[in-house]
Amino acid sequence: MKQTYPARQLAPGPPDVISMRVNPTIAGRCFLASLLGLMVFAGLGTAASRAFDAVRQPTAIRFSFDHPINAGAAPLLLAETDGLFAAEGLTVSTDIAEGSPDAIARVAAGRSDLALADINALIRFRGQPDAAPLKAVFVLFNKAPYAIIARKSRGIVALSDIKGKTLGVAEGDLSIRLWPALARRNGIGITAVKRDSIGAAVREPMLSAGQVDAVSGFSYLSAVDLRDRGVPADDLAVLRYADYGCEAYGLAVIVNPGFAAAKPGALKGFVRAVIAGTHLAVTAPERAADAVVSRMDGGSRELELERLYAVIGDNILTGEVQHGGIGGIDPARLERSIDQIAEDFKFVRRPSAADIFDGAFLPPLGDRLMD
Repeated sequence: MKQTYPARQLAPGPPDVISMRVNPTIAGRCFLASLLGLMVFAGLGTAASRAFDAVRQPTAIRFSFDHPINAGAAPLLLAETDGLFAAEGLTVSTDIAEGSPDAIARVAAGRSDLALADINALIRFRGQPDAAPLKAVFVLFNKAPYAIIARKSRGIVALSDIKGKTLGVAEGDLSIRLWPALARRNGIGITAVKRDSIGAAVREPMLSAGQVDAVSGFSYLSAVDLRDRGVPADDLAVLRYADYGCEAYGLAVIVNPGFAAAKPGALKGFVRAVIAGTHLAVTAPERAADAVVSRMDGGSRELELERLYAVIGDNILTGEVQHGGIGGIDPARLERSIDQIAEDFKFVRRPSAADIFDGAFLPPLGDRLMD
């Protein structure tokens, strides 16, 4: 008998706050820049001024988000608004791609130096012939946010209840790519679930109206949107893939190999700043929500704060992160996740974990652990 795993419900409100050690390099660089500035102010000559200019000369980075801004991007937004990138000598310009495949394509073509994208889309990209050797250097979401979001009033409480039901699938949805492997692991025949292709804009409205029994998507997006549409929280079943045997990691920072080779110090500084931004998002979520909404057109602070609580509790501060530090991967788990993708995706050449992730740009483990 195949083992199943009980689903957890998405509970509003802040998670347990777990503090993170912030790399002292940030503070050290800020102190050095301040000291040199005082030397210039005190009139200690052009040599000090030239030294100050050398320290403060920023490295420009072009960065792509794979989707429009939401709470999932909070750590990077805080790294910008709180001066963490600047403290590392970086100026970061951003744009918005049309999904993870597009963000990856921009990095491969050199139009972006770095991007935040779904690591599973990167795995599929690297499985193509002659694919550029892109790698992830920092994993923000230790667990992918893939989920089936269903109505309990439609008879769905656990994943096994989806048999005989209608599942709404939006065009471009990444979670549905791993649904066949997940279904097999939990003894659910693919043909036992009717799939209804729908537009992304009507995914939540159709579930709210009862036109479908469940939808596939990201837990922190669809579930929160449905509650905002008036669906009672106790009528929602949020069936996270990670609770049912899915090994997938989620959003990660990927890098152009040319940039990584030419500017390794800048890349390490970028990662340090994102780690510090993640710390701020965890310890000051309300401030993080403000940073997110400031970059949105008509965003709701209340909704983004609720999303952020879900992201932190379900996708970022996992047991693996608390023991192994933020940003890295377990190579054996990543290999298993690649095997799960391979169950339904035909690789021309199956990539290995080493093809997908490079931990050389991460700070030491002690600077990534939760206290």
